[in-house]
Amino acid sequence: MKGMIPKSIAKKMTGAILPGNSTVEFREFDVPKPGYGQVLVATRASTICGSDIRAIYREHTGKGAEGYISGMIAGHEPCGVVAKAGPGTRQFTEGDRVIVYHISGCGICYNCRMGYAIACTSKNRQAYGWQRNGGMAEYILCDEKDLIALPDELTYKDGASVACGFGTAYEALEKIGINGNDAVLVVGLGPVGLATLMLCKAMGAEKLIGVEMNDYRIQLAKDMKLVDYVIKPSDTAVDEILALTGGHGVERAIDCSASDAGRQTAVRATRDWGKIALVGEGNTMSLNPSPDMMHSQKSIYGSWVTSTWRMMDLVEHLVRWGIHPGELVTDEFQVERADEAYALMASGKCGKVAVVFPEK
Repeated sequence: MKGMIPKSIAKKMTGAILPGNSTVEFREFDVPKPGYGQVLVATRASTICGSDIRAIYREHTGKGAEGYISGMIAGHEPCGVVAKAGPGTRQFTEGDRVIVYHISGCGICYNCRMGYAIACTSKNRQAYGWQRNGGMAEYILCDEKDLIALPDELTYKDGASVACGFGTAYEALEKIGINGNDAVLVVGLGPVGLATLMLCKAMGAEKLIGVEMNDYRIQLAKDMKLVDYVIKPSDTAVDEILALTGGHGVERAIDCSASDAGRQTAVRATRDWGKIALVGEGNTMSLNPSPDMMHSQKSIYGSWVTSTWRMMDLVEHLVRWGIHPGELVTDEFQVERADEAYALMASGKCGKVAVVFPEK
């Protein structure tokens, strides 16, 4: 099924930028024209990531891959429909529904050839919404190689949720493996943690345990029936998790909290020979290697976003499982109210927040 493309493409558009003082500014931009190997995507949904809040919205703290170029249109989780294809494109054409993989790598370094443009080592690496214009505008100029086909069964909000959050969660779960024998612990139930729970449930995990302090997100996880037990962070959290697992601990744990205490909980609540994935960005981790890991033969995996091929694999499985990532979107705004969208996301009193662009 083709998406609805605009009857005509305007010459100007409004884009939301992040000046770094917990506000949003709106500026007028020229609608770009696609060059060789590029497409112009009419944005239909662009969701907000926690990294936007952490490294750009409140203040510009990001460096390197997270370095925000002032004045760039924000939004690295866009999804939409191809409005115009430039010369030299080979797969996508007008009307195709697409997800934007949010890093445009060089395509020839080792990591890019592995599909992991997120880890591109070239100085020419650029991320949409960080070093090149992103999805918080009516149109976004994309390299064709950065696009993933959005299946007909998935909505644009599903696709935007896949563009970073669900892709990140899926990558980590594939590294540690999830099956019906597993009790799984997810520490931190923000949007990525909730995505992790949704995927673990689809993968057949036997028991799902969450750790979270935000009452809104605890209730959201329960209302969506994504979790069997939720424990609030405390000095007794590990003991409580052990009690829920017959004293053994969980087979798999995923930390989405990025807190030192949360990471300690994930490691110490995992049973012997278990596996832990670290997904949350930033901060530190304080462990005693011998009792916490070595004597219990545990493995810790670092996981950063995902690859293009894994994202393609994910959307295929979402259709097969019949699940919709967009169900985690609790609030949506049109781009003229993007300031409210970012403020809500920063408050934490929400699930996923989306900026949507009605079809014209």
